[in-house]
Amino acid sequence: MIKKGEKWSEKELIITLALYFKLPFGKLNHCTKEVKDLAKLIGRTDNSVALRLSNFAACDPYIIESGRHGMSAGVKVCQPIWDRYVLNKEKLYLDASLIQSEYEQKTIEQFLQITNTDLIGKERESLIKQRVNQNVFRQMILNNYNNQCAITSINDSRLLIASHIVPWSVNKDIRLNPDNGICLSVLYDKAFDEGLITIRCDDYTVEISNSLKYTLTKDTYVDYFAKFENKKIILPEEHSPNKEFLLYHNNNIFIK
Repeated sequence: MIKKGEKWSEKELIITLALYFKLPFGKLNHCTKEVKDLAKLIGRTDNSVALRLSNFAACDPYIIESGRHGMSAGVKVCQPIWDRYVLNKEKLYLDASLIQSEYEQKTIEQFLQITNTDLIGKERESLIKQRVNQNVFRQMILNNYNNQCAITSINDSRLLIASHIVPWSVNKDIRLNPDNGICLSVLYDKAFDEGLITIRCDDYTVEISNSLKYTLTKDTYVDYFAKFENKKIILPEEHSPNKEFLLYHNNNIFIK
């Protein structure tokens, strides 16, 4: 049932804010699939959810400083939720996942597709948080790159990975930072992770490790790697790769 004129609940605002951070600014509209899905889930119209997303945009300094703006009329409703979570997005995404699992009448393990249901206590809590963060980062990066590999333009989500520039284990403070992600297809994600390719921090072009020239056959090297050398990656709609993060990858992971 569509809730017309009914006051938004705190849970609805929390789950909408979580979606806000997963979408680039250009997709905060009623035509976006994720907006339609959320509207159906919480019993709101597509336009109503899109409006709330635009209200959150009016709370966002990143958007305001870029010269863009959201819809300020509903800021008073959204600002307290924004203030509560903007400095603790891990809690936001966890709370939103718990809320969504309630709406879908699933356990949090079912919602996150966790098959090991025997864990308890801190082990269970840690696994749930890890899965939530991984899922959110993937959604965020694939949406930001319009579901295509930044190197090859492959656009089948089943073949795409949300790659961390600075590895997940190195710096927990930037694990969910969209500036620390690049959308890559499976082969190039593996090569990037192993330091066999990197993205130059000065011009966003691809650099190939010399070691590949000696381990791959000539045809394989040419077809899968050499053709992309010195080619500029496809940059995302929002949050281009942070140059300091790329410099870390250039200096600490890439094999010269």
